[in-house]
Amino acid sequence: MEDITREYLQVLEEEITGRKDDLLRARFEVLHPADIAEVLDHLSDEQVKYLWKLILKEERGDVLIELEEDVRETLLASLTNQEIAEEVLENIDSDDAADVVGELPDERAEEVIAQLDTEDREDLLTLLRYPEGTAGALMGTELIRVELDWTVAQAIREMRKQAENVETFHSVYVVNAAGQILGRLSLKRLLLTASSTRSTIGDLFQEDDTKTVKVDDPDEKVVQLMKKYDLVALPVVDDHNRLLGRITIDDVVDLMEEEAEKDYQLASGISDDVESDDALWDITRARLPWLLIGLFGGLAGAYVIGIFDIERFPSMALFIPLIAAMGGNVGVQSAAIVVQGLATGKSPTDSRLLPRLLKELSVALLNGAICSLVILGASLSLGYGLNLCLTVSMSLIAVIVFAALFGTFVPLTLDKLKIDPALATGPFITTANDIIGLIIYFGIGVLMAV
Repeated sequence: MEDITREYLQVLEEEITGRKDDLLRARFEVLHPADIAEVLDHLSDEQVKYLWKLILKEERGDVLIELEEDVRETLLASLTNQEIAEEVLENIDSDDAADVVGELPDERAEEVIAQLDTEDREDLLTLLRYPEGTAGALMGTELIRVELDWTVAQAIREMRKQAENVETFHSVYVVNAAGQILGRLSLKRLLLTASSTRSTIGDLFQEDDTKTVKVDDPDEKVVQLMKKYDLVALPVVDDHNRLLGRITIDDVVDLMEEEAEKDYQLASGISDDVESDDALWDITRARLPWLLIGLFGGLAGAYVIGIFDIERFPSMALFIPLIAAMGGNVGVQSAAIVVQGLATGKSPTDSRLLPRLLKELSVALLNGAICSLVILGASLSLGYGLNLCLTVSMSLIAVIVFAALFGTFVPLTLDKLKIDPALATGPFITTANDIIGLIIYFGIGVLMAV
């Protein structure tokens, strides 16, 4: 679908006002559920509720999970428990169904789950038990599995039954009688290699190095495995290696997008996940804490300047913005590199931490030396006194070195403490570097007796 234009929305609104249901149905029948959701995201709540009834029933669940969170929340509130169960949950994968139910109030979630048939209800309750942020919370139970001692004919019959609940499948998983995963079997080998339908899966199966993840492993491990081995699906097992479900690449892409948005917001000084159309208080509450930290950081900086009696060295005030800005920029650069490494699983081990710090120190010394020479030449050419120029130059290299090491050390420390290291690329590190940078600057100024 092309970009949604003002003209397109205007025509759509006219058709809604005129109750031209046949035209609206025809529009939606040729659209992908994600495109329908994008259209609904641009409309009012009443228009969304009206159009919902015109969407094909088998597509409503796929549309709902693609909606923006606030639109989905409003729409769910307008549906009955039976409608949510029959029109939504029964038409989407179990992992998506668990996400939808997880957004409902507890009491209503129980009522909705009670509307499902026994098998779907048990699968959903199982998935809801897994904590957020684990492989179990990401996985779906829909997959194709065959047992080692089945004949080809029996396997094909069972696969047909299982495929009714699986929209797409990339692998046939082979398990033993206890349900423990042994590996994967390609459809090509299953259909073309068997000498007869009485051949067993064991005759065709060749053990392979199938990657798995445990149900309680963190979702970061899932991302790392799928990225490293270019997987489109990853089987999930319990502590006894029994196959429980699978995680598909679309779920991992969604997770990566959510984490990227979260990290960006943290780096920008926003503590909660908010959107531009959220309630005023929610947005304020997410932004205010770091603004207050920045405010007190500014007060601390002013206190530092007051301690060193700026009136004795008025010319030093000219370079305060330079020192503060350089310290903040270098710190954020170093922190960003470390945070990126942590996010991709390339963080240094304890044995490699010292070499990493030494490398960062070398980079900082080189960058600091170049910047110091530039500022020394520039300030001398502008006619500032030699003592002031040397003070600024030496302070700059010291601040750059400190900020680089600080920016490297802080996210690693936060990661050890199980705190999101993306926090280190935001106002926290810039405020800290501002204060310490000023202390270094004025300390050197006093020693140089500017």
